[in-house]
Amino acid sequence: MVAEIKVAPFDEYNEVLVKNAHPADWQNPTPNGRYNLLVIGGGSAGLVAAVGAAGLGGKVALVEKHLLGGDCLNAGCVPSKTILRSAKAIGDIRRAAELGVHVGGEVEADFAAVMERMRRIRADISYHDSAQRFRDLGIDMYLGDGQFTGKNTFVVNGRSLEFSKAVIATGSRAAFIPIPGLAETGYITNEGVFELTKLPQRLAIIGAGPIGAEMAQAFARFGSQVSVFDLMPTIGGLRDPEGIALVRGALEADGVQFYLESRTGKIEKVGDEKIIHFEYDGDSHKLAVDEILLAAGRQPNVDGLNLEAAGVAYSKKGLTVNDRLQTTNPDIFGAGDVAIPAMFTHTADASARIVLQNAFFFGRKKYSDLIIPWTVYTDPEVAHVGLFDYEAEEQGMAVNTFTTQIQDTDRGRTDGDDGFVKIYVKKGTDKILGATIIGRHAGEMISEITTAMMSGKGLGTLAQTIHPYPTQAEAIKKTADAWNRTRLTPFVANLFKKWLAWRR
Repeated sequence: MVAEIKVAPFDEYNEVLVKNAHPADWQNPTPNGRYNLLVIGGGSAGLVAAVGAAGLGGKVALVEKHLLGGDCLNAGCVPSKTILRSAKAIGDIRRAAELGVHVGGEVEADFAAVMERMRRIRADISYHDSAQRFRDLGIDMYLGDGQFTGKNTFVVNGRSLEFSKAVIATGSRAAFIPIPGLAETGYITNEGVFELTKLPQRLAIIGAGPIGAEMAQAFARFGSQVSVFDLMPTIGGLRDPEGIALVRGALEADGVQFYLESRTGKIEKVGDEKIIHFEYDGDSHKLAVDEILLAAGRQPNVDGLNLEAAGVAYSKKGLTVNDRLQTTNPDIFGAGDVAIPAMFTHTADASARIVLQNAFFFGRKKYSDLIIPWTVYTDPEVAHVGLFDYEAEEQGMAVNTFTTQIQDTDRGRTDGDDGFVKIYVKKGTDKILGATIIGRHAGEMISEITTAMMSGKGLGTLAQTIHPYPTQAEAIKKTADAWNRTRLTPFVANLFKKWLAWRR
């Protein structure tokens, strides 16, 4: 038997989730011989590695001490995007009058129903990450805590596993900031926020990164008074002033109050209230709230594995890996949040594929070769791929930036949407170094630019690519057209004018 786990509130949906992701009646198998691959961690990276190796005919063991599916299923992508969909519906209804549609009465969220829908959808999806499914795929599924006992041995619930290769994919957790009084006063992270059944009337969010920005807008639309604190002047990972202004304006229109470049001094509890003392704009302030969401980054899960016994080096930033994601033990690799700086589900998947190729096919696949897009799912969305202009310049590259406003496309006007497409190219060429898109469909649009970068194509190719009309993605073509026009120098234009005159 394995340790029993319950997820609050333990209703019919979370009961299904737990039955799939960590069934209490699960019987761990009895080890029988050496495994071709041991996978430690059943999140996105670990599951891809385990399924991939099993599909190749390998003998595979998968170990998970908590819930299969990892952060993405249980406290990340799936629950967050589910409640964001409800928040987006509220935003659409509130701006309907701009489109000539009038909805009577005040738009109100049934927060309990929103969260129940989230739990139902998460439970439905959890089958794909279930212990039974992986056993059916031929994987030896071990539930429980474990640690290394040697360079090629690992013990879980008293059972010793031998392996030829292993991948550590233990993920990450919410980072803690040692603000005086925070721990004593109490707070929630991305895990606890999805256990809520009652809407906090006043919510403070510490951290204006992707999680903080997404939850701030959602809870403001649900009816909370939301205040966001951050030491930095950035929102959602953006340093672009135009982008920050766009996103900040959208969230402030929903009622979010920002205290950027603020410093939190202490937090205390007075009765049922949590009082935040902070410095902002040169003055001392205090704010009473009902709940605090700590969204100040992620911390890799390296504790408790006895990595020293396996000869695996690590730090507070995670495992020490080379460009092929190999640790200091050549038989052990790292994948996902515990090993790479880009902590996204899609990069966890990609890193697991690199590990499989390098571990079993003498591959030379490199993490540094990946071109990684990411999206912040605010409304409007923020999407980015490659380098920002300032990052390229910091690396000594001269950059040209080409920009098209979403409102400069006919579809942007008909939709009434704001945003932009910015593409950064190596100066004097059409080589794409990176791109930033802000818009309602930015996350769907960024893949076109990612594909171009992956295939070595530049703005010349995008300029020649036919885009359906009318779409907001036409902004990408317009941006490429802007580059194309720079090729028509005064000298070339004069030659062309003379040639046309001769043709007459």
